[in-house]
Amino acid sequence: MRAAAILGLGCSVKNLKPFQTDLAISWRIGMPATAEQADVVLLFGGDGTIHRHLSQLVKLGLPVLVVPVGSGNDFARALGLARVRDSLAAWRRFCARRDNLRTIDLGVILPLGGDAGGAPAPHYFGSVAGMGLDGEVARRANGLPRWLRGHGGYALTLVPTLFRFAAFPMKIFVSDEAGGWITRSDQPTILAAFANTSTYGGGMKIAPRARMDDGQLDVCVIGGIDPFKLACLFPTVYFGRHLGIRGVEYFQAARARVETEMPLDVYADGEYACRTPVEVGVHRAALKVVIPAIG
Repeated sequence: MRAAAILGLGCSVKNLKPFQTDLAISWRIGMPATAEQADVVLLFGGDGTIHRHLSQLVKLGLPVLVVPVGSGNDFARALGLARVRDSLAAWRRFCARRDNLRTIDLGVILPLGGDAGGAPAPHYFGSVAGMGLDGEVARRANGLPRWLRGHGGYALTLVPTLFRFAAFPMKIFVSDEAGGWITRSDQPTILAAFANTSTYGGGMKIAPRARMDDGQLDVCVIGGIDPFKLACLFPTVYFGRHLGIRGVEYFQAARARVETEMPLDVYADGEYACRTPVEVGVHRAALKVVIPAIG
């Protein structure tokens, strides 16, 4: 078997050693150029590292094992890979039997603005794409030292941002059966999140009903509520108890279009993607992933 290892920021071949006990496996470091160069890809890193490689991984079509060694590991946790030892157990199972593969969806962001020089490139995301408060928090959190981002950096950045961020006009349209668009939300908005996984930001359960293989994104929209109520609301998000609170709207959509009066930054998996207006959708069965033993 041939394996390729992608080492994210802060990783080295030392992280790879526990996975290299089988001498019959040949290894290469870095992304394969073609699917003929490897049988499986091991990706060492967090949500940001995964995000940056998703487009090429989709093109290759190879099984991917995520090893959660990043500052944010929500995507890995959604696959049952909360720790490195979970990935190591999944790897050993894959090497022995290859019966622990799962096919999952990915989210896709298509920018609708910008230059008219050609079709814009889609942005894949594994966990959550959002705009508004969470985008501003992600921007600020990315400026923190890496060790702090991995130990509550999102929450630390969230608190002061809550009282400085103002609601903005936003329209969200969803596709109908005829292929057109109908208005789903039109209100002053603090945050809009489009989720493929239930959590983001280091464990915030923004979309507790989200699944990675249902062909849908779970959409959570928080309206323009006052800062004090917002500060009281956010602790409930860590437990997924915010859905019943007035001002929170929750629904599913396979395709959605987002428009704002002024261009607004869109972040996906904690990384800057583009600016509104955008179309957000699902690429069904986009990625094969190695998971802990099934059943």
